Amino acid sequence: MQKSLFRKYLKITSFTILISFFLLGLVMLSFTAANWQDEKQILLEKNARSVAAIAARNTEKIGEGQYVISSEDGVNIRSFMAAFSENIDADLLITDSSGNIIASVFANNPAPEIQVVPQELMEKALNNRYIGQSNMGGMYEAPCYIVGVPLEIQEEGTIKQVGAVFAACTFRAFGEYRSNLVQMFLLAAVAAFMVSFCIVWLYSYNLVRPLRDMAVAAKSFGEGNFAIRVPVSSQDEIGQLAVAFNNMASSLASGENVRRNFIANVSHELKTPMTTIAGFIDGILDGTIPSEKQGQYLRIVSQEVKRLSRLVRTMLDLSRIDSGELHIRTARFDLMSTVFNTLLTFEKPIEEKKLDIRGLEEAESVFVDGDPDMIYQVIYNLVENAVKFTDVQGYIDLRIRKEEGRVWFVIRNSGAGIPSDELAMIFDRFYKTDKSRSKDKTGMGLGLYIVRTIIRLHGGEITATSVENEYCQFAFWLPAQSEGNRQKEGKNNSRGKKSGEKKRVAASAGKIPEKAGSSPEEAPDKQENPEAETPPREGNSD
Repeated sequence: MQKSLFRKYLKITSFTILISFFLLGLVMLSFTAANWQDEKQILLEKNARSVAAIAARNTEKIGEGQYVISSEDGVNIRSFMAAFSENIDADLLITDSSGNIIASVFANNPAPEIQVVPQELMEKALNNRYIGQSNMGGMYEAPCYIVGVPLEIQEEGTIKQVGAVFAACTFRAFGEYRSNLVQMFLLAAVAAFMVSFCIVWLYSYNLVRPLRDMAVAAKSFGEGNFAIRVPVSSQDEIGQLAVAFNNMASSLASGENVRRNFIANVSHELKTPMTTIAGFIDGILDGTIPSEKQGQYLRIVSQEVKRLSRLVRTMLDLSRIDSGELHIRTARFDLMSTVFNTLLTFEKPIEEKKLDIRGLEEAESVFVDGDPDMIYQVIYNLVENAVKFTDVQGYIDLRIRKEEGRVWFVIRNSGAGIPSDELAMIFDRFYKTDKSRSKDKTGMGLGLYIVRTIIRLHGGEITATSVENEYCQFAFWLPAQSEGNRQKEGKNNSRGKKSGEKKRVAASAGKIPEKAGSSPEEAPDKQENPEAETPPREGNSD
């Protein structure tokens, strides 16, 4: 049978209670025995001294060193001794100095045959007193608890020990007392154990029940059902564990939805280009596509292959992020040159949509320390999104600004914008605002997640702000260059002139408008801090 935590806890607690009762009984019996002996000693000694005092007043000297109690006085003394014996339930003996019994009263035992007290006990009793356990030299069958005191008289101004008085009590009375006490203790212990067992059973059951619910929920999770939640019924560690378990369940449910969406997205992204490639190649091979149009369809095949390549590269980047293998290779480069080269990549879609490129009229070189390839990927993704979602004849505004210890890059585009309720989630992996895929037919919701990861690897941060049906803006900053590279900035400034010349050549060719956004209404106002318009950072979202 499987040993559950409830059974283990119940057994351990019950065993602990039994051990506690056992130790309590031992301590109680030991304390009771010691207390009984102390009280019995005091009682026996008190009565023995009382008898010794009475006997001393009725003792007569009959010779040198010889004393006797007269027969008339002996009767009276025995009467007193009988009263004392009945009162304390003990035997009383009066002996002379040699240990011979001259008067005795036995409460519960017949008079013994031996009428002499051992000399060893007499010496101790005459010395002051004797307290101990003894059978009185065979007088008793079993040891008794005995107290002996000297019988003293005053003669010619001196005190002489002429005998002794012994009070003997059998342990039968203590045995009866102890037996009654044990019975009472056992009855009380059994009743207390039953009550404790019920309380422990209820407590253990309530303690383990949340864990059982968690086990059932975990089993359900293993079967793919993430809808079960554990009720939180306390604020202790078990309650905190239940809250953490429910949070984990919500995270797993969210992760499962993300996984399913990811599989669906990847399947769609792989299926579409592969179907296109296979169809066109089959058409070329079987002659369906005439030779004069093969070049056109081969270019489409080439584009779809590049699309698959981008998909694979994105997945590799995601794998590197998850495994922690994405490391930056810091180098000194011109951020403005990277922006300009990225814009040249999107020259054709910019011209097709007649987009107005703003913010580059008086742009100068700005050098930063970072991984050029990674930063290029960041800017590429941001520009790609801007070109993709900007309305026809809209604008894209790009700004680079240096501040104290930071270099800002801000890109704003006109268009539908991002709903405010989705703005906090756009940096989540696999999250897509265009769920209908009407515009974003090639994305998987990984671009902004990778962008944020790269920026954070560089020690910076990226934020987003948007006004629906007006604009969408992304802004990220990177730490300023290291102290060791500040001296190189002067040499690299000369390269900025060449970059400016390239931009003017491109503008004259119609690729990037040279004087776009000259009026304040057409371009966003230059801010002292590009982050001023961005909302506070909320969570880790794509």
